[in-house]
Amino acid sequence: MHEISSHLIPAVRVTRRHILSGMAVSLAGVSSGFDLWGSSPQQAMKEVPATEFNKTRTSLHDEVDFKASSQRIYEVLLDSKQFAACTGLAADIDPKAGGSFSMFGGMIVGRNVELVRDERIVQAWRPTHWDPGVFSIVRFQLKPQSSGTRVFLDHTGFPAGDFEHLEAGWKEHYWGPLTKYLG
Repeated sequence: MHEISSHLIPAVRVTRRHILSGMAVSLAGVSSGFDLWGSSPQQAMKEVPATEFNKTRTSLHDEVDFKASSQRIYEVLLDSKQFAACTGLAADIDPKAGGSFSMFGGMIVGRNVELVRDERIVQAWRPTHWDPGVFSIVRFQLKPQSSGTRVFLDHTGFPAGDFEHLEAGWKEHYWGPLTKYLG
């Protein structure tokens, strides 16, 4: 069982490192012609009317507890075969800093910006339906707890209007499948 809590993130401090990483990812031209979530029934999401506040949000924060080690969670998030087994959709993940990834059958693509073994994963991340060159930053922070690991997710820099879809997507396509996969 896991708990999820979402919080509003105050203004995000963008550093020169973020800008250079974003430029490098944009120049790498990571894109694909797939349509996000396609028409597969497995990918269908319930439409929820957005609140006025959430229509303008460009960041989200989740904290999720798992009964697994930080090493195990890190491995699942960066291993193509394990990620595909967890989510039920194809994944191609180069598990090195600077390595590219394509997940959920090519619907999410990007690059690993920073990797700290068993502690942190930072990715330039985008659904392929976004305009070319538009990336957000996804940061997983893994903190060991007495009963497993708490995963802190900060997803920043996505287009206004995508908050509720992305918030639901994290729960449905990451947290739920991870909980089941990790047992």
